[in-house]
Amino acid sequence: MGTTTPPRTLAEALRARGDESLAGLLRARPDLLNPVPNDITQLATRAGTRASVVRALEHLDRFALQTAEALAVAPDPAPYDTLLSLLTGDGAGDGEQRDDVGAAVTAALPGALATLREQALVWGEDERLHLVRTARELLAPSPQHPSPTGLGPTVAEATAGMSPGRLQEILAATGLPATHDPVSAVAALAALFTDRTRMAELLDTAPVEALSVLDRLVWGPPYGEVTPNPTPPVKWLRDRGLLLPVSTRTVVLPREAALHLRAGRAHRVPEPVPPVVAATAERDPQVVDRAAAGQAFTALSTVEELLKLWNGGGPSILRAGGLSVRELKRAATALDVPEQLAAFWIELAYGAGLLATDGESDERYAPTPAYDEWLDLSSQDRWTHLATAWLPATRVPGLVGGQDAKGRALSALGPELDRSAAPEVRRRTLGLLAALPPGTVADPETLLRRLRWERPLRGGPAPAAGPTSPGEGGDLRSRLALWTLNEAELLGITGRGALSSQARALLDEGPDAAAALLAPLLPEPLDHVLLQADLTAVAPGPLERPLAETLSVLADIESKGGATVYRFTPGSVRRALDAGQAAADLHAFLAAHSRTPVPQPLSYLIDDVARRHGHLRIGAASAYVRCDDEAVLNEILADRRSTGLRLRRLAPTVLASQADPGSLLEALREMGYAPAAESAEGDVLITRAGARRTPPRTPPAPVPEGPPAPDATLLGAAVRAIRAGDTAATVTRKEPTEGAAGTRTSDTLPRTTPAETLATVQAAAMTGSAVWIGYVNADGAASQRVIAPVRVEGGFVTAYDHTADEVRTYPLHRITGVAELAEDGEG
Repeated sequence: MGTTTPPRTLAEALRARGDESLAGLLRARPDLLNPVPNDITQLATRAGTRASVVRALEHLDRFALQTAEALAVAPDPAPYDTLLSLLTGDGAGDGEQRDDVGAAVTAALPGALATLREQALVWGEDERLHLVRTARELLAPSPQHPSPTGLGPTVAEATAGMSPGRLQEILAATGLPATHDPVSAVAALAALFTDRTRMAELLDTAPVEALSVLDRLVWGPPYGEVTPNPTPPVKWLRDRGLLLPVSTRTVVLPREAALHLRAGRAHRVPEPVPPVVAATAERDPQVVDRAAAGQAFTALSTVEELLKLWNGGGPSILRAGGLSVRELKRAATALDVPEQLAAFWIELAYGAGLLATDGESDERYAPTPAYDEWLDLSSQDRWTHLATAWLPATRVPGLVGGQDAKGRALSALGPELDRSAAPEVRRRTLGLLAALPPGTVADPETLLRRLRWERPLRGGPAPAAGPTSPGEGGDLRSRLALWTLNEAELLGITGRGALSSQARALLDEGPDAAAALLAPLLPEPLDHVLLQADLTAVAPGPLERPLAETLSVLADIESKGGATVYRFTPGSVRRALDAGQAAADLHAFLAAHSRTPVPQPLSYLIDDVARRHGHLRIGAASAYVRCDDEAVLNEILADRRSTGLRLRRLAPTVLASQADPGSLLEALREMGYAPAAESAEGDVLITRAGARRTPPRTPPAPVPEGPPAPDATLLGAAVRAIRAGDTAATVTRKEPTEGAAGTRTSDTLPRTTPAETLATVQAAAMTGSAVWIGYVNADGAASQRVIAPVRVEGGFVTAYDHTADEVRTYPLHRITGVAELAEDGEG
């Protein structure tokens, strides 16, 4: 195609593009690649489908979208100057401020137009700009879908169906000469409304009240209700066509008149420049990094505490999936956080693959084998594992407690929490923070304003196709951004509101760089505690894992913070003895890990509980209690609290119960005894800390927002395939000569005899030329192909297939016929 010939269709415009430009289109709109189009025509057709155009519009920034909206209300095609005038106006009003906006629009418009062209939403030269038909239908004003411009229909659209007599009455009222047909009458009225001088003279004669009516309609909505007997100002406007009837009770301000009143502007406020993200505070970057590191350590401790809570098997799963409200409250109480934060930590562990369902008949949540591997990592690597799982996650904990489209409650770990827009919003929010100087705290309102500018249709209802899920309101992206800021602070991505250095490294260089920066900022684990006489132990910092795990069994955590306080109780000591520890082991453990002498009350407590531990034995009868001391059994029988156990004496040292062993064990412990469970052989059962694990599980896969972004290899192959298919589809073939054995039309396969086929492909192989063939494969499917034969032998032709862009071998008996290409058709 000659470069000077203007394109007549989108397909011709795409065909004139270079390979890099086509690859850019496919990169920006990956849905066009599924499957790879056969040729340019099919690519153009697919680029104009409603679903694809809606998706492309959703990814435009505010000014690119305003440019498309202006083209949607402009004539088709529109010259560049007309488009520029719609965005800047004719220069009337607002003085210097208007000049500044006009200069900014003038500078930004070429870039916005290039974006629209690159995404195949606009095609044509600057003198003839075309908005693709589907985009025009989506963005043009209509009663069902008002345009963001606030403009109404044109005079021609609003007068469609109006009687010729009424049109002539309007012409007479405006002082225009009568015409002979409705078409010329509409053209005369539209010409009046677009003539600045004559329109100004007409409005100079309007009553003041009529101008007030126009002021209310000029920026939209352009529709108004009227009574059967309108007021004189409305009647004046209606008589002159400045208000045209839509129905018996509704009138509309025509587009040409509104543009005159707006000084030619399609938008009240063009936004060619993205809003600046303002700063609310400047902090020392080192302070930010230390604060973020402290919060990162807290995040690790919280996730570990949650999974330790469910270590022996967590809560059961609701029938509809997810966690019950009661179990969420229980987890929130155990973590000492609000329920919404508990939902975040639970979802974070789930998204990182540390928590999953066990798949049993009584299905429950439990830690995965990956949790044990995670525990063996260094603190900095454990943090990067959580952070890299959070960044691309599509599950949104902030939705927990809300309702879906059907009014059902959304639960933590439930199936309805995925939002495909979440990763993009998360990345973009952090990207805006990263663009600020280190230590800078962003103003959330200006940050949200910037995000809305970058994806306006995503921040509110889109025309004809809203991007958010039903029932969620129109600003899901803003809520996602606010949740991102909160979650980033909880996770240690930010510190005191500013992005940390380790988070910048994570975004730019990857987990290893982030871990290297975080490692020096994390506290070193301690190998000691401080024992106190009030039966407490103080850990002045994080403890080494073996020490922390043993101490958590031997004592109860009383308070957390910079220093953790553990309290020793008879129940906690008994728990350690149940786990197989002896009293001597506990004394040695405390002596080895305390910087202070072991207090005498603590030693007495351990010895006293150990002396009574296992004095009572419980086994399965349904259940029994045995004890060498008859007095203890007498005491149990006499205690009214044991009535529900329905105990009876079988022997002086044995009691039988109707309760199961576990219930009997717990009941006697609540009564103040320290029984031990025993096996059928009479051995004491050691109940170690729970270690229930699910089978190996993969983390939940993010729900993609659309087709994945294609890599360079796929783009290159796709462009080559489209070019090859286009060559085959558009190449010019020679007409068959008179007397040929077969004839063909432009839409049928060529038909030649086997001898003619063989002779033609042999000649093409010798000369290196391409030919057009009809081919029927083994399944009976017929196709047309352009091939360049390389070798003909043994009943087969080996050729380069331009259609498939590869070398293939074809059986000669499956070729229906062959035709030579025209001399000028091989380009």
